[in-house]
Amino acid sequence: MGFMFREFFANDVGIDLGTANTLVYVRGKGIVVNEPSIVAVDRQTQRVLAIGYEAKEMLGRTPEDVMTIRPLKDGVIADFEKTEEMLRAFIRKVQNSRIFGRPRIVICVPSGITEVEKRAVRDSAESAGAREVFLIAEPMAAAIGIGLPVEMPVGNMVIDVGGGTSEIAVIALSGIVTSTSIRVGGDAMDRAIVQFLKKKYNLLIGERTAEQIKIEIASAVKLDPPLETRVKGRDLVGGIPKTIILSSDEVREALAEPISQIIDGVRISLERTPPELAADILDRGIILSGGGGLLRGLDQRLRDETNLPINVVEDPLTCVVRGTGKVLENLPDYMKMLMKGNRR
Repeated sequence: MGFMFREFFANDVGIDLGTANTLVYVRGKGIVVNEPSIVAVDRQTQRVLAIGYEAKEMLGRTPEDVMTIRPLKDGVIADFEKTEEMLRAFIRKVQNSRIFGRPRIVICVPSGITEVEKRAVRDSAESAGAREVFLIAEPMAAAIGIGLPVEMPVGNMVIDVGGGTSEIAVIALSGIVTSTSIRVGGDAMDRAIVQFLKKKYNLLIGERTAEQIKIEIASAVKLDPPLETRVKGRDLVGGIPKTIILSSDEVREALAEPISQIIDGVRISLERTPPELAADILDRGIILSGGGGLLRGLDQRLRDETNLPINVVEDPLTCVVRGTGKVLENLPDYMKMLMKGNRR
């Protein structure tokens, strides 16, 4: 009876612990948290002042005694303590005060994660209050979230372009047949825009502005007519604020390097794919998911480069966490798709 009671009261949780955003899915409720993976801390005491949206508002605008930290870098934990605090805050947010049990948690991780990095995720979640922690590879979670028949003997190729990493995987028979995990994603695109403006216009902008430019006018293919936006930043020569007009052609030039790295990753994955599964991919096409899937023309560019059909999923930002939700609703069925991790 005690076990049933505990089971009933502990809401199982699925987490897409991303470099840019963390999404939390609660069994029976759906997605309840979708916030930036950012923590604001007091420099002196290291006390956490804000998490998520509240911390993002402070990004690039903090006084000297406050700093904003992104505890995940390239899809993996860079700051163990802050990740734990962030997880704890998000878990507390979704757990009702009347819930006594500790939740079981399914967390998405990059497919190229090392054993040490796996253990860091596991330990963080356990310290944040998890009773049991299961890890699932992001492309597998994305495929489940989209509703692909992952347990069938047919090949499905998923490209999940996130904030810190791009995961390219071929999935068949409930497993990942080949996977390429490259540490290039939305963040690398933002950094490329910052560098480009610094080099071409001597203009210094922050990450938030770069992200805004990417959302407003960035594209992977030539736009006709081109888009334009006003960019405000600091002139590196005069040291005073200045405004320039930036066109989508220039931003495309700035993003050439990160985009070609993603395309190379796709090519490598296709070269490693067994011929039978490659034939399936030719028929079924490639699925594009993750926040990077929202970049204008990325699907068209991949289509031109690979000559394969590319399908962008509906709501690409949430398909990974929706996948964890499906896994939670039916854990025994998905057990063999979860990552094995050594407990010490």
